[in-house]
Amino acid sequence: MNRQELTKQVAHYVHVLVYEKGYASPLDILLKLDKLTPKLTEEWRFGRLPYLEKVTAGNLSQLEFILDTMRKTARDMGLKEHVYEYKQWGKGRGRTLRFSKTGNPHIERKYATSYRKEVKIDAQKSDTTRTSSPGGDVGDPESGR
Repeated sequence: MNRQELTKQVAHYVHVLVYEKGYASPLDILLKLDKLTPKLTEEWRFGRLPYLEKVTAGNLSQLEFILDTMRKTARDMGLKEHVYEYKQWGKGRGRTLRFSKTGNPHIERKYATSYRKEVKIDAQKSDTTRTSSPGGDVGDPESGR
């Protein structure tokens, strides 16, 4: 797949994910593009893989292009950036998961950044805005978390 086709697909999936979930995360985009499988993503989330890039299809240049295209599309849509801290699932203290082999903070931040639309709550209920996140609405009293 060339970069022009990849740009169209990434932009399409960002729009679809924001419509469906209210946000788009790099993990969701990589899953939609078949660069990751749900099984491998789960293995990484449980800490059974040292870093996510080890099991992604495609080279590092292509993965960075996908992340950059996602960021550009999200900015064009007026979405807000949110850096999400991915913690290991399972028992015990959740350690922070790594995306890249090197652990470069710049690359890690690109993978951990999701883009979401702001959801404004009726002014009579509250003067705050609420946003959705890849981990659910943590701290939202209505969600029970």
